Amino acid sequence: QVEFVESGGGLVQVGGSLRLSCQASPSGVSIYAMGWYRQAPGKQREFVAHISRTGSINYGDAVKGRFTISRGNGENMIHLQMNNLKPEDTAVYRCNVGDTKGGRHWAPGTQVTVSS
Repeated sequence: QVEFVESGGGLVQVGGSLRLSCQASPSGVSIYAMGWYRQAPGKQREFVAHISRTGSINYGDAVKGRFTISRGNGENMIHLQMNNLKPEDTAVYRCNVGDTKGGRHWAPGTQVTVSS
């Protein structure tokens, strides 16, 4: 069981920036990795970024060089700094947790809209 608090979504213009935050509160499971996926209407879910407990970081090809994932000050808190946003970044961004048993847990998601 994992509860989430997500923040930072919104509406920005092309070239602007947003910072997403995700706080996970697990009970009965241990978190191995945290990150975000996104999904736009009519498109498949797309991997954005994640960071593991070992410190390894991965990015999806579409966001490399523009997005940065980092750990927050609080336990199980992460941030996603999104710079140089493009219309194709418009999507629902869902914070995701992978636990040490192989399970996945999904936050409701926040809308990011980039207007042209």
